[in-house]
Amino acid sequence: MVKENNFWQGKKVLVTGADGFIGSHLTESLLEKGADLSVFVMTKKASSFKKSREGNLDKAMNKISKVIEGDIGKEESIVKIKENSPEVIFHLAAQAYVPFSFEKPMEVLRTNLIGTLNVLQAAMDLKGIERIVCTSSSEIYGTTLTGKISETHALNPLSPYAASKLAADRYCYSYWKTYGLPIAVIRPFNTFGPRHTYDVIPKFIELALKNEPLTIHGDGKQSRDFTYVSDTVEGFQVMGSRKEAIGTAVNFGTGKDYTINETAEFIKNLSNSKSEIKHVDKRTADVKRLICDNSLAKKLFGWKPKISFEEGLKKNIEWEKQRL
Repeated sequence: MVKENNFWQGKKVLVTGADGFIGSHLTESLLEKGADLSVFVMTKKASSFKKSREGNLDKAMNKISKVIEGDIGKEESIVKIKENSPEVIFHLAAQAYVPFSFEKPMEVLRTNLIGTLNVLQAAMDLKGIERIVCTSSSEIYGTTLTGKISETHALNPLSPYAASKLAADRYCYSYWKTYGLPIAVIRPFNTFGPRHTYDVIPKFIELALKNEPLTIHGDGKQSRDFTYVSDTVEGFQVMGSRKEAIGTAVNFGTGKDYTINETAEFIKNLSNSKSEIKHVDKRTADVKRLICDNSLAKKLFGWKPKISFEEGLKKNIEWEKQRL
């Protein structure tokens, strides 16, 4: 059983990418636990952040201590993070849409790798820093070679996005080994839930509720380990609060995978949709199968997912109904 013993009460925390999908849920949860929380938001996302004040972070805005605006990929972010003097940093700011990396690999590299290096450099001068939790990705593994993917699985990124996350992942490890920074690397598998907009599940749900065709790229036999956002958020918090996390990279996923065909059928049935299911050409650099071996998270922290795939889909569908 995961225990945090009021670790977050009064803790000075900074969340980068707080206006994003997972970041906004993590922000709300930390505030509920009494954290003194600041957020770092990309300046170029100023318009989207303005919307997030009415959306993603609506419940949190009046409790957030400070909103820092800047470009995480620029050196100026180092000074801004140092001035905030956090005790714990959750670094989630990233260009996370995989197809975007096909067209803009240099921009993705700058945000995902240089942005991470800027956070690490800032942390070097923070005397009170207790933890830096850096967000990696299951995409760094590529298609599984061994069944369930453990942390020792080969690292075979298939896309520029995945390569940028892998580079950042290993830079984090090097800063722990070289400088002794209290770094923990979280490798979440595919996360879904309210506020997510660009991945397969939110797209399918919106289309299904409108009775529009669900378009599957390729044969639909590619599979993913889908984790509900509240379970992923708990994973972030144990990585930020438990000493066992320092110097480790830990997978967080359910240990079950579903094909995209199965996912489409689930969503169609749960939303009582009349949508057709159609197949088109497969995506570039599409990973065939991702499935998590979460035994290390269970061993270190007693973490295990609480929300089943079907229950999570029902929650997500109800949220989308309200949004629409």
